Amino acid sequence: MSRNYKEDQTNEVEALDSIYCGDMEILATEPHHKFQIPIATEEYNAEEPEKGLSCKLVFTYTATYPDEAPVVEIDEPENFEDSFETRLLEHLQKTIDENLGMEMIFSLVSSAQEWLNERWDEHKFHQEELREQKLREVEEEERKKFEGTRVTVESFMTWKLDFEESTGIAAKREKNNVSKKQTGRELFMCDTTLNDSDIKFLLEAGENIENVKIDEALFQDLGELDLDDDDDEDWVPGADDDDDD
Repeated sequence: MSRNYKEDQTNEVEALDSIYCGDMEILATEPHHKFQIPIATEEYNAEEPEKGLSCKLVFTYTATYPDEAPVVEIDEPENFEDSFETRLLEHLQKTIDENLGMEMIFSLVSSAQEWLNERWDEHKFHQEELREQKLREVEEEERKKFEGTRVTVESFMTWKLDFEESTGIAAKREKNNVSKKQTGRELFMCDTTLNDSDIKFLLEAGENIENVKIDEALFQDLGELDLDDDDDEDWVPGADDDDDD
């Protein structure tokens, strides 16, 4: 006995209309039934279409459906990426191949709904990754503001030289060093060559250093000498002796 495809198709349409509670829309009945069923992710809202995914699945029976595959189309896709329509149709084709010979519209709708949910979950996961990455970048920028540049000996000395140069401190210090005149006492205290000059002269004259006698009393009052900066620069040794004569 041959299968009554027309009757099987009519029965399935009535069952689907009951399952989807009036959301299914009959588009044609001749020569074969054509209808559409909307699917969408949970977050989708027609008033806020930027959230979630949605589309309408349009089915058209063939003469020998379900032994032959129905024609499946996608209408009014919302927030679909460029490849989504092709990928969804390829996904549904696998379900068709698995269900040939049986009424399959409910299985196709369920499979398409699951596919949309998976794509939206991937989208949300990707958006969350981007949000966290952006947050990390902001936190890193804030951390750098408080951390500043790490200071080393070399970087500090470079900064110090640049700072003193730009503020005139280096020039002022150099000027002070040049203009500062040492007193006779300072020259005497700083010139270490004077420490052994007399002994050197004695040795060059052939004197034995052991024969040199030092009268320590001559140096006892050395600390009381007034060696200040007001010494007469024009004084010549022996000039006073000449005056006395």
